[in-house]
Amino acid sequence: MRSIFFKSPSPTRMTPPPPPPPPSPLHHTFSESLMEENIDVADAIITKWETHVASLFCDRDEARQYLSSIKGLQKAMQYLALHHSSSEKLVRAQTLMQTAMKRLEKEFYQILKSNRAYLDPESVSAHSTSRPSASRSSFSDFEEEDFENESRDENDSIPEVERVSLAAMADLRAIAEAMITAGYAKECTKVYKIIRKSIVDEALYHLGVERGLSLQQIQKMEWEVLEVKIKTWLSAVKMAVKTLFYGERILCDQVFSISAPIRESCFTEISKEGALALFGFPENVAKGKKTPEKMFRVLDLYEAVSDLWSEIESIFSFESTSAVRSTAVNSLIRLGEAVRTMLADFETAIQKDSSKMTAPGGGVHPLTRYVMNYISFLADYSGILSDIFADWPFAIPSDLPESYFGSPENEENISSPISVRLAWLVLVMLCKLDGKAAVYKDVALSYLFLANNLQYVIGKVRQSNLNFLLGDEWVIRHEQKVKQYAANYEKIAWSKVLGSLPENPTAEMSMDEVKDHFRKFNTAFEEAYMKQSSWVVSDPKLRDYMKISLARRIVPIYKEFYEMYGGLQARREHWVESLGACRQVQAEAAGVVERVNFGGRGKIRRPPRNLGSWHFVDNKDKEAIQSFEFDAAVKQCIPLLLYQIINGAEILIRMRFATVKRPITVSVIIAPVPV
Repeated sequence: MRSIFFKSPSPTRMTPPPPPPPPSPLHHTFSESLMEENIDVADAIITKWETHVASLFCDRDEARQYLSSIKGLQKAMQYLALHHSSSEKLVRAQTLMQTAMKRLEKEFYQILKSNRAYLDPESVSAHSTSRPSASRSSFSDFEEEDFENESRDENDSIPEVERVSLAAMADLRAIAEAMITAGYAKECTKVYKIIRKSIVDEALYHLGVERGLSLQQIQKMEWEVLEVKIKTWLSAVKMAVKTLFYGERILCDQVFSISAPIRESCFTEISKEGALALFGFPENVAKGKKTPEKMFRVLDLYEAVSDLWSEIESIFSFESTSAVRSTAVNSLIRLGEAVRTMLADFETAIQKDSSKMTAPGGGVHPLTRYVMNYISFLADYSGILSDIFADWPFAIPSDLPESYFGSPENEENISSPISVRLAWLVLVMLCKLDGKAAVYKDVALSYLFLANNLQYVIGKVRQSNLNFLLGDEWVIRHEQKVKQYAANYEKIAWSKVLGSLPENPTAEMSMDEVKDHFRKFNTAFEEAYMKQSSWVVSDPKLRDYMKISLARRIVPIYKEFYEMYGGLQARREHWVESLGACRQVQAEAAGVVERVNFGGRGKIRRPPRNLGSWHFVDNKDKEAIQSFEFDAAVKQCIPLLLYQIINGAEILIRMRFATVKRPITVSVIIAPVPV
């Protein structure tokens, strides 16, 4: 018998291995009973909440049990589909699953609607980055008591509003995972897309983002109307990107974290349409008519999109939202092209300015004011302009050395294309002003015009960001030019006055020669006054510089000559001669007084008519006037004559500029002593 059971196999004939034993009836019965139990448990809790009005997720324990039963029901359905695909139990399980999904779809909708205030993009974007773990609950988390304790401890330290928001996101995520796992992703995402898209559209509407604004409509708009829309867009775009779209992306990522494709699909459908409308507006503006007045709004648009580009690229990183990224990039490209075109047109407009209008009195020309204000504002956008012209190097269209356009001490400024471009625009304007200076018939006035305008340019540079871009050496070099223009003005305008005085004021000469020099001086001074009475120096510093410079030229020579030959006897003779023409002086008294007061501007105190209250600069004047006996008619003329003499001597010899009100015109800086 033993040999039968232990007989060796034949070497030429092998017995095939026996088939695997059939599954144990006991094991099969246990699995089925376990699945049936899952179905029964699910049936009890799903049926319980089928007609329940209250929200399932108001009770965390009930919600946990409900989701757990769905998970058990899924396992039972998978088992029955594999082993008993035609079983009535499978039909029953499918019916229960449909009922459960309808309930979860309803709960999903209710949570989205009732927590709309807590799920606004601003709240989501605010706490999602600061508390990334606070909303990480998932379908399985509802089965973990440890997570509940952890979440409860963590939520104790956050505000109530944020706690409600986090809880709502956790519930939405758990429902979404349950429905997607059960094959009901379409029903879940449909509800989500409808509700959240309406929120995005409404938010964009309140921000002032207009949809359907075509290129043709923008091109037909008046600039004032379009500028208002640009301002509205600028105030809206930052909020839309950093709060609205960012918050929606965060919420979408958290709710549908179980599926990347669903996450992408939901966010794209919710945000793509609004984002395309938002970023398409700058591109349409850039395609419109380009005029210099639009430059700064276009730069604002470029700066806004450029500053937000990293967020745009991150938020709309999906392949399905690539059109949004492309629209933003195209806007930057078009806006950059518009800026380059407008800057070139601005330079051309300066060069082609053919206005023959001159600035009254050699003052600051309107072209100077307009161009410098424009360039000063451009300097505030130097960073943006550097980006726009990064791939467009500027070639200086002249033989001038590069050092003219920037400060050699600052190598960065020299190499900056924007510094060179702005310096070039200033140079183009100054060259244009040289041509406008030639329109003046008086050469001295031409130099005064150049000095006034260049001083205005320097002032604008110092007061703006141009001071940094052009450098201190640029300013110093042009200040020297202003002094050169002022010197040329003084030389031409006051040469005859200086020539009327003797080369050697202390040389001996006859009284007739002395009188002749005084008369020539007064005549030349009167001519200079009449010619320059309407000339202006608007800059206070330049005006003071020119006053002091002229005083240094004239006063020392005149003072020395006056002290040498302007004694008491000479003055008596001059007064007698002057008093002989008293009536003529009286007729011209008003003009004389105005002349003393720097070209007739402002008010002055009339001289007193009572001799006892007169004020004399020199006691000799008082003695001289008291030594004469005048008739009543002559005495009426004396105050005006003496007032002219005393004030003229006081301003001339003592140089008491501070006692006179600040002049508006540059004429008659020194009043002559009448002879």
